[in-house]
Amino acid sequence: MIFKKQYIFILFLFFATGCMTAQQSMKAQPGSEPVPTISFVETTDKDLPGQPKNLRKWDVPAVADLDQDGYPDLILNDHGLAIKICWNNKGKFSKPYDLIMGDIHGVSVGDFDQDGNLELVLSRGGGSGSNARNSKIYRVDKSRNFTALPNFEVPLEMMRGRTVKFMDGDNDGDLDLLNFAFPGKEKKGSSENYIYRNDQTGELLLAGTLPPSSKDGQKTLLTDFNGDHILDFVMYGQGDVKAYQGKGDLTFEEVSEKIFPTTISHVTSVIELDYDNDGDFDLFFTRGKEFVPGETFFDPSTKTLGFFTRRGDFDFNNLKTGEVLNLENYHTQWPFTNQLYIGETGYDYEHPGENHSGKNLKLIMSNALGFPDKLNKSGIHIGYVGNENWRIAGNTRGPLTCVIHGVEKYPAYEHAPGLTDILLENNNGTFHNVTKAANLQLADHTSCVTVLDIDQNGWEDLVISRRGNLIHKNQATIFLNQGNKKFIKSSNHGVISNELGGIGMAIEVLDYNLDGKMDVIIGNERGRWRLFKNNSKETENRSITIKVGTSESGKASSLNALVEVTNCDNKQVRRIGRTAASYSQGFDSFVNFGLGNCSTPVTVKVTWTNGETMEKSITGEKMVNFGK
Repeated sequence: MIFKKQYIFILFLFFATGCMTAQQSMKAQPGSEPVPTISFVETTDKDLPGQPKNLRKWDVPAVADLDQDGYPDLILNDHGLAIKICWNNKGKFSKPYDLIMGDIHGVSVGDFDQDGNLELVLSRGGGSGSNARNSKIYRVDKSRNFTALPNFEVPLEMMRGRTVKFMDGDNDGDLDLLNFAFPGKEKKGSSENYIYRNDQTGELLLAGTLPPSSKDGQKTLLTDFNGDHILDFVMYGQGDVKAYQGKGDLTFEEVSEKIFPTTISHVTSVIELDYDNDGDFDLFFTRGKEFVPGETFFDPSTKTLGFFTRRGDFDFNNLKTGEVLNLENYHTQWPFTNQLYIGETGYDYEHPGENHSGKNLKLIMSNALGFPDKLNKSGIHIGYVGNENWRIAGNTRGPLTCVIHGVEKYPAYEHAPGLTDILLENNNGTFHNVTKAANLQLADHTSCVTVLDIDQNGWEDLVISRRGNLIHKNQATIFLNQGNKKFIKSSNHGVISNELGGIGMAIEVLDYNLDGKMDVIIGNERGRWRLFKNNSKETENRSITIKVGTSESGKASSLNALVEVTNCDNKQVRRIGRTAASYSQGFDSFVNFGLGNCSTPVTVKVTWTNGETMEKSITGEKMVNFGK
C-alpha cells in the first residue's frame, strides 16, 4: 500500500513537472520570441506582379491612395529606369504602370492645390552635375489619369534633385514643399536646400533655404520633437545628424547640440515613434557603412564570392572556378561606360536584351582565353588565365557588383565592424539614449527601419532592413515591443529576401488588403521589390484602422495630421504620412492601431495641422473614417 502511494505520488510529480515545463516554454524568455507567433509570407506574382528583375532602387516606396478608391496604391522607384505606379485593385496590385522614365530621386504625394485630386512631385537627377533640372509635378484624378503640370510662373529651382517632401510648415492647413539638392560645384557653397510656401493660388513660392548640406546630406525626417505642433526636421546622410526646430513661419533654427545627448553619425534612416506611449515622439536611427571599392565576401562552404567596386581601377585575380565562370546578378550602373570585354583580344560581350538590370552570365574557358597586357579601354575585362583561374579587372565609373559561384578559395577580407542602431527617448524635447536599456544593442550594418504593431498589443514594433553581404539571403531584423520599455528579437518571421547580389535598402508598411494587419514591402538595391503579407497567428488582440481625410472645413490636408487612440489607459499617437524614407514622402491616410485584448470603447481624436479637431468614441468597429 505504501509502495502504491509512492508510485502515484511519483506519477503526480512527473505530470506536474511536465505541465510546468510546457507552460514555461510558452512564456517569453529573454532574447526569445513571445507568443503569439509572428509570421510574414511573401506574396505571389499575382499580388505584386511585374517584379522579376534585379534593378537599382531609390528610397522607400511611397504609399498613397492615388485614385481615392479606399485602397492604398504603391509608387516604386527603379532608379534610372522609371517611376512605376502599382494600382491596388481591392488587395491585388496591377502590373506596374510607367509614369515617367529616367533618373528620378525623391517622390512626394499630396493635394497642394486643394482641388480634390492628389499631386506627385518628382525630384529629377542632374546627371552628376551635367544636366541640372527642376522637379516635375503630375496630377492624378480618380479615374487613374495623370496630367503633367506646367512650371509655375517662377519655376522650381534647377538642381541635382534629391529630397522632395510635402508638409504644412506654417500650420495654415495647406501643403508647402521641401525641395533639396545634392550641392553643385557651380553654386560655390550656396545652399540648395529650398523651402517653398504654398500661396493658396496653386503656386509654390520660394520662402527661404536651410543651411547648405555637404554631399549626400539632404536626407530628411519630418517630426515634432518639442511637441508644439509645429513640424521640425532631422537631417542626415553626410557627417553628423542635425536637428532644425520649426518656428511656425517656414523658418528653422538648428538645435542639434541642445536636444541630442551626443553627435550621431553613419545614419542610414531615422523614424519617429512613441515607443513608450507617453505622448511624445521618440527617434530610432539605423546605422551602417556602405561597401568600399574592392570589398569582397567569400563563403567557402558554398564556394560563393561576391565583390563590390566603383569609380576607379580594380583587379580580382586568381578566381579558381575551372573551365566555366558562372556569374549571378552581374550589375553595372552605367552600361554605356561599363562595357564588358572578353579574353586577350577584348572583344565586346553583347548583352541580350536590355542591360539595365542585373544579369546572369556563364562564360566558357575556350571563348575567353587570355587577358590583355594593358587595359586601354574603360570597362570590365574578363579572361581565363590558365590553371582553372579567371581574372576580372578594369576601370569603372559607377558601382559594379557581382556574385561568382564555384570559387575554390579566396583571401579573407577584413570588413568594417557593424554599428549599433540608436533609440533616443524624448523627454520634454530633449533626448537620451535608451538603446541598451531597451535591449536593442545589435551590431550590424542596417539600411532602413519601419514601425508597426505586428502583434496588435498596443505597442509598436521595429522591422529593420539589413545591408547584407551579397552572397547570402538577407533576413530583416524584427524587435517586438513588450510595453515595458524593452524589446525582444523575433526569429523565423519570414521577412527574407532570397536574391543574391542585392543590397538591403528600403522598407515600408501598408495594409494592402485592408484585413487590419500591417504588411511589409522591401526594396533591395540591385535586387527586387518584395511584398510580405502579415500572416501572424490570430489572438484575442484587436486592432482599429482610422482613415483620415481633409478637415471638416476643407481647409486642412490630412498629411501630417495627428491621430490619438486611447483605450484601457493606453494612449497611442501617430502622424499621417509617417515614413523613414530619406528623400520621399508618402501619403498613407490609413493608420492602424493595435488595441490588445481590451474590450472597452476606444476614444479617437484627430488633430489637423491648422488646429481643427474631431473626436469620437468607437465601439466594435474595425475601420472608422474621420474628416471629409
